[in-house]
Amino acid sequence: MAKPQDFDIPPGTLFNETHEYVLWEEGEDRARVGISHFATEQLGDIVYVELPDVGESFEQGDTYGTIESVKAASDLYIPVSGEVLAVNTQLASEPELVNDNCYGDGWMIEILLKAPDQLKGLMTAEKYLAFVEESANV
Repeated sequence: MAKPQDFDIPPGTLFNETHEYVLWEEGEDRARVGISHFATEQLGDIVYVELPDVGESFEQGDTYGTIESVKAASDLYIPVSGEVLAVNTQLASEPELVNDNCYGDGWMIEILLKAPDQLKGLMTAEKYLAFVEESANV
């Protein structure tokens, strides 16, 4: 397994404690959501992803979908409140994209931020990597 410092996290990526990310550029009202590289390694080979429909709205912490791997099935929790603007439809036929490039082609949904202030409560990449490292040592 790769060490947390080996994860190639794009600038502007924020994380929650359940290993979902928000890829957001300052000043934007939209963001991409997916699962972290660490989460993909914990799950193993991803075989199925169920995502919401465009137009659905979620409050921070709501379940917005599910992901299944050869090891387990897990709920996906939205890190910030938002309305779904786009869904990565490629994942229906190529769920392995999440394993291959979770921050790129493996993104899951794009949302319109309802409460941008919620971003302040998420972890920066540095804090997230420390969180992952600490969790691995427990």
